[in-house]
Amino acid sequence: MIINTDGGSRGNPGPSAIGIVIRDNTGTVVKEIGKYIGVGTNNEAEYKALVLGIETVIEKGEKDLQCYLDSELVVNQLTGKYKVKNMELKKFWDQIKILEKKLEKIEYTHVRREKNKEADAIVNQVLDSTH
Repeated sequence: MIINTDGGSRGNPGPSAIGIVIRDNTGTVVKEIGKYIGVGTNNEAEYKALVLGIETVIEKGEKDLQCYLDSELVVNQLTGKYKVKNMELKKFWDQIKILEKKLEKIEYTHVRREKNKEADAIVNQVLDSTH
């Protein structure tokens, strides 16, 4: 499976939302998720989007996952390039590391925002409709 995730906050911290696009291995969209998550930071929203995306794929019984995010920070923290110094983000990092054990393979790839347009659009649509 392939997921594109995005999280955004207006105000940082401020009203936050997540967007997730899940595709099968042929690239066909099988599910889109948009959700308002309350007040938080951009980085918290990025992590929350990824957590929900991974959980959703695991619930479908999938074991192989490719994750595309436009958050360089989150990708570099999850791949071990950066340490997680923020304790709030560390909670999400820990949660993802537990979820990873339920998969046979997971990869994280940083993509530019223009390569993550669908997930980004979902975030903005949720924020526009909520506030």
